[in-house]
Amino acid sequence: MKKTINNNQNGHPIVGIDLGTTNSAVAFINKGRPEIIPSPSGERIIPSVVHINQQGQVEVGKTAQDALIAMPSRTIAAVKRKMGSEEEIILAGQAFLPHEISALILKKLKEFVDARLGEGDKEAVITVPAYFTDKQRRATKQAGELAGFIVERIVNEPTAAAMAYGLFNLDKDKHILVYDLGGGTFDVSVVEIMGGILDVKASTGNSQLGGEDFDWRIAEWMAQKIQAQHGVNPLDDLRAKAILKEEAEQVKKLLSERDTVEISLPVVLFKDKTPIGLSTSIERNFFEEMIEDLLKETMDKVQEVLTQAELTVEEIDEILLVGGSTRIPMVSRLISQFFGKSPRKDVHPDEAVALGAAVQAGIKSGLLSKSGMVVTDVAPFSMGISVLEQWKGISYRPGGFSVIIPKNTTIPVTRSEKYYTVNDGQEAVSIEVYQGEHERVKYNHHLGKFLLEGIPSNSAGAESIEVKFHYNINGILEVSAKCLSNDREMSVLMQDALDRFSEESFLESTTSLENLWKDVKEDVLSAEEEEWKRFQQFLDDAVEDYEAEDVEKNITELKQEVKRLIKRSKHLLEHASSEESAGLQEIIESLNAVEEMEDVEEILEAINNATDALIELET
Repeated sequence: MKKTINNNQNGHPIVGIDLGTTNSAVAFINKGRPEIIPSPSGERIIPSVVHINQQGQVEVGKTAQDALIAMPSRTIAAVKRKMGSEEEIILAGQAFLPHEISALILKKLKEFVDARLGEGDKEAVITVPAYFTDKQRRATKQAGELAGFIVERIVNEPTAAAMAYGLFNLDKDKHILVYDLGGGTFDVSVVEIMGGILDVKASTGNSQLGGEDFDWRIAEWMAQKIQAQHGVNPLDDLRAKAILKEEAEQVKKLLSERDTVEISLPVVLFKDKTPIGLSTSIERNFFEEMIEDLLKETMDKVQEVLTQAELTVEEIDEILLVGGSTRIPMVSRLISQFFGKSPRKDVHPDEAVALGAAVQAGIKSGLLSKSGMVVTDVAPFSMGISVLEQWKGISYRPGGFSVIIPKNTTIPVTRSEKYYTVNDGQEAVSIEVYQGEHERVKYNHHLGKFLLEGIPSNSAGAESIEVKFHYNINGILEVSAKCLSNDREMSVLMQDALDRFSEESFLESTTSLENLWKDVKEDVLSAEEEEWKRFQQFLDDAVEDYEAEDVEKNITELKQEVKRLIKRSKHLLEHASSEESAGLQEIIESLNAVEEMEDVEEILEAINNATDALIELET
């Protein structure tokens, strides 16, 4: 049995986790430095994708990502955008909540941790976008608990990235701007490092803006081209939609390296048993025009956060770019134009957040106590309650927002305000809690409510109620209300007041996920699998018909598929073991052999054999 490595002076081993929209990673403190914990096969980050295969087993990461096109109704990506919602996700005929899907991703990361640090309980610091609501933060914490972690700390992603940088720059006094553009979210924070203290001055962002949006702009453009040529919208077809989305993501990445990218999709969908594909090209300049409004929004947020931090452009010493989407050249160009200086290039955009989470874990555990780093963060939203407000100077109306903790207040923080009864004989008050920036609560995010009873019957305005907010380091709010004349008080932890599972429900969810993770179900074809078989047969029949109608054109497209498979094989060869390399070389040789042939059956046979072999190698 492997000995457990305890990197926490106060108890269990502790790790830092970046639970990302597109990719996720986990890290720990090793010999005083943050270090990524790779998968057993050496992956430093894994795709945040979950798939339930035909045997009922859960697959997470690259294998799941490969199933997005073949079995989209058994596969889910970008679930982070749904965190905190009650939207059910149907996967292989089973219903899940977003935090349960995230728990499966975290369980995969826990396997890496257990393999590196040994079996047993583990604590975790998990990062979230700075602009996540209270409900989204609680959903993230719950996902970690369902995955088997003890979640003691939730940290804002740009703060974590700043910590990864700051750990080795504590001797400097600087203002840093962290621009974090990931797969699904955008955050920007201003951080001051001074005398070993890392102080977040202000944060803002958009939890629904990221690389996913750029992908869909390309996918929609490709769909419009197909619709214009063939009169059918591929986005109405689940598998065609998945094909375009995957191609769009690859095109986006290539456009960060090239001025022009060729797009060749022999088959996207079928119309009247005829394959419909797409052959075109896209230039980087056109792509930049396509997403210009989204990137402009991020720069508006940059200006907003500087205003909130009461700093000028000239007072920012360093700019850190975090998140895979910052590889888009236009991002660096916009940042350089805005600040008159280039962003740093030595921060790993995909790993910085996980490494920073590990730094926070190290501070919490005491392993980095000698570093002297002290970190403060801020409340991402204003928080307060619903009150009567004066209307037109002559009367009062409900629904006004009274702020108790303003946005960008340093946390943890406790604040209180005094309010008064509004009716004669009033013996109870309803405390409705919101977060947001609008003066009317209906435009803000509702956190919860409770009733304070037992107020002495008195004339309107005679009884005063003190409402106290305590917002902790994890961004979780506790609210209390107290009648000052008789000390009658009620206190509610918002994470318990809002949609929190009962112990019974929590155990039920845990058991369900554990069974799903471990069990191999009987190999019985579901209705969806039957449909998939029918679709495969449809493809086979359509290809046969198509061959008969237009052999020459079909051979051209089949050879394009041969080239794609050769390229895919060579890519795998770069990271293959010696045993896998031999198999990949055979695949490449068999494909090279049919490149100059004109026999449809032989080319098809080579494609089918190569595809089967590649699937076996990749699983």
